[in-house]
Amino acid sequence: MLIAVLMFALMDSALKMLSVHYPPFQVAAIRGLASLPLVLTWALVTVGLIPLFRVRWSLHLLRGVLGIVMMVAFVYALKSLPLSTTYSIFFVAPLLITALSVPFLKEKVGPRRWTAIAIGLVGVLVVLRPTGQGVLSLAGMAVLLSALAYAISAITVRLLAKTDSVQSMMVWLLAMMAIGAGALAYPDWVPVQREHWPLIAFLGVAGAFGQYAITLAFKWGEASLIAPLEYTALVWGVCLDLFFWGVLPDTVTWIGAAIIIASGLYLLRREKVHAESEHP
Repeated sequence: MLIAVLMFALMDSALKMLSVHYPPFQVAAIRGLASLPLVLTWALVTVGLIPLFRVRWSLHLLRGVLGIVMMVAFVYALKSLPLSTTYSIFFVAPLLITALSVPFLKEKVGPRRWTAIAIGLVGVLVVLRPTGQGVLSLAGMAVLLSALAYAISAITVRLLAKTDSVQSMMVWLLAMMAIGAGALAYPDWVPVQREHWPLIAFLGVAGAFGQYAITLAFKWGEASLIAPLEYTALVWGVCLDLFFWGVLPDTVTWIGAAIIIASGLYLLRREKVHAESEHP
């Protein structure tokens, strides 16, 4: 899981660099195209071709749309926000997943977990600073939209996992992202500069290995123990922001991030207690 988080942080750095030169839809298409050959090769070696087509197409199509919304909104935000700030806001995603599990998965969420979700949302407001001087801007709202799309997508994964393989979920998400975002980017497509090809290749490798590592992490470990490690993304975000762009998060961002992470960790602990009470 730690390797996966590092790979995704490096991938996001590459996305941020590309976002300066290309429109968000084009960067999203490049993200899908860059990792697809590696993921497709892995899928063909491990499960073969036929299982990739025996899938629930309606849910895969929904995931494809959500994937495009998530990536385009995230890339749009990265163009103007530091990685650390973007991650701080995006950390609301686990809280949204828990909240959305009630209407979509019919799961029961008690008052303590609802309180943790509410506190996490307060943390988001602290980071956004809706005073006219913070990042309550289109970029900040774009991160929230990206987190919401990610949360709904995670709910669809829980439904798809009952019938479809991990390989099919990874392949079709990248393929639909490449095709869908590529079609939307086509009218304003900017020719890719030669010096950016190594960066795109790195993006593809980091994205593919990150996806593979996170798949193994949830396969080998207990979700409630592994999920908190996602918050190490903030450490990588701060380090990469400082190394590449020479910026550091301010005190208010740190406070907001701490509130969001604390509520997320409490939520994970409560979910573990809840699971143990249901399955003694």
